Amino acid sequence: MLGPIFNRELATVPRRSGHYGSRAAVVGLIAVLGITTWQATVGFARDATLGEAAAFGQLLFQIVCLVQLLLTLFFAALSAASAVSQEKDRRTFVLLLLTDMRDTEIVLGKLLGALLPVLVQLLVTVPVLALLLLLGGIDPEQVVQAVLVLVAAGVAAGSLGGLVALWRDRTFQALALSVLFLVLYVCLTQALGVVGPLVSPGVNWDTVRAWLDPFSAMLTVLEPPAGGWTGLAPAYGFVLVMLGWCVVLNGIGVWKLRAWNPSGEPIMQRETPDAAELDAAEEAEKRAKAHAAPGKAREVWANPILWREVRTLAYGRRPLLVKLAFGVVLALILYFAVGELNRPGGRPAFAAAYGLVPVVVLTLLLASAQAVTSITSERDGAALDVLLVTDVSPKEFVFGKLLGVLYNSKEYVLPPLLLAVFYAARGALAKPPDGADAGAAFAANFGPLVAVLGTLVVLIAFAVVLGLHVSLRITNSRLAIVNTLATVFFLSVGTLISIYLIVINGGDFANQWLSFVAFLVVGIGGFFYVLSADRPTAALSLASVACPVAMFYCAVTILIAKPGTDESADPLGPFLVLGGAFGFAIAAMLVPLLSEFDVALGRTTQLAEE
Repeated sequence: MLGPIFNRELATVPRRSGHYGSRAAVVGLIAVLGITTWQATVGFARDATLGEAAAFGQLLFQIVCLVQLLLTLFFAALSAASAVSQEKDRRTFVLLLLTDMRDTEIVLGKLLGALLPVLVQLLVTVPVLALLLLLGGIDPEQVVQAVLVLVAAGVAAGSLGGLVALWRDRTFQALALSVLFLVLYVCLTQALGVVGPLVSPGVNWDTVRAWLDPFSAMLTVLEPPAGGWTGLAPAYGFVLVMLGWCVVLNGIGVWKLRAWNPSGEPIMQRETPDAAELDAAEEAEKRAKAHAAPGKAREVWANPILWREVRTLAYGRRPLLVKLAFGVVLALILYFAVGELNRPGGRPAFAAAYGLVPVVVLTLLLASAQAVTSITSERDGAALDVLLVTDVSPKEFVFGKLLGVLYNSKEYVLPPLLLAVFYAARGALAKPPDGADAGAAFAANFGPLVAVLGTLVVLIAFAVVLGLHVSLRITNSRLAIVNTLATVFFLSVGTLISIYLIVINGGDFANQWLSFVAFLVVGIGGFFYVLSADRPTAALSLASVACPVAMFYCAVTILIAKPGTDESADPLGPFLVLGGAFGFAIAAMLVPLLSEFDVALGRTTQLAEE
């Protein structure tokens, strides 16, 4: 019923090499979360009572559902967007339009085919959630509602990503707009809880928000009222609303499929009707003056790669749309973050994190997406191999790409740096002396500001170099994009999960060290696979170990360096550790590209095979 595209995905997904490994990894992640939560709540020194077992089951159920929801939204949107964008980059999407397949078969086939691995991962977690019923603390209907919310949110996010990819031509624009529109939707639905009561006080805006927002809907599942819901549970209302969104989004995709595609067809040069009548001299003169682009010929810089990245439309005809969407999301985040600084009861602990953390995560995702798609788009367009056989040196190629990516993503890179300066001026990075004026507050925050700016610069440089490294090492464009963005995403989410587990245990790190060691082992394994799975080197292996350990050290130092206070330790130590680890990782990725370019790309052949 869904056409040959979905049937092909249904037959080939179980044959992929990472299919069973990813399913085992999901169960392993839940097991690590369970062990850590048990240590944080009960511990292994004594037997748990029935009440403690029920409280543990409820807490683990909440953690798993929220983490699973975050992962599902992110990967569903990116998977659907990259599935369509990759076809466009390879110029095979036009071939699908030439077949006798109906528009619904193309749109729904690509969507459900891309979501199939994500939905399989969700089904793997269902038995684990059901086993938590044996501990008590949760109801079977909560498990059913949680699974429905996860599936509905995943399909809706995938529909959004698929629609954006059908609309936009470039892979970066499709990925960036999918993430930004998803974040914008969540921000707007959260804002209903603030704006709604001011507009119409008689409406139950909490229920309306739960029908629209996936996180609010999941919270109603995790924390239902003691007497149960009198009417339709908000989780079921959320499923109905997401079903409506799916119909609308995919309906627009089917309606505009052939209006949006194909687009941007190249203009071919054609000979004039009287070209055959021109004599040889006139024809030679005319051909000598002809060039591919109309108008005056432009002078190319000494580094042609950098010139193309900066002076041409290498990332699409309308990159301003991505920057506008990022500006809107940034404005909403800053509105909330600045409000926390001016809270009447006093600013909360670590107030700077309310604005810096979401903005930095978005910046790292967008910068890494820009870097990885700068290579994958050229490879899929059959231009990368031609470029690599020219007389462009490895240094020109690598630094041209890196500097071009940073230039084109400057609108995403500068906001977190400026935001750090703003927090320092407000005295939010370090506690100023009592009664200090604005100048004294900034002076007290100057040292932490330098450390924060240095850390942000290193992390942004790492994200860009990682995208270039992975995209040159992995020839499968979709796999390169997923590996790059997943590494940045898990680096951020894994750190936040570790922070949350430390916080719920009151900062008592001694009872959780075994679980955090398991977290580090998983992080090191993931880093090693992404950086050097097929061509390992000593430097990359060492960087795979150093980076997760450095992130964990920084999180622990910030939270429990001064127990009983809202202050962290001197930021110079964490900055040096993190800067050293990720700086070494950057060097480990760049040195092979600059010194042994063909070896780093795996394009050499041994003498025995020649």
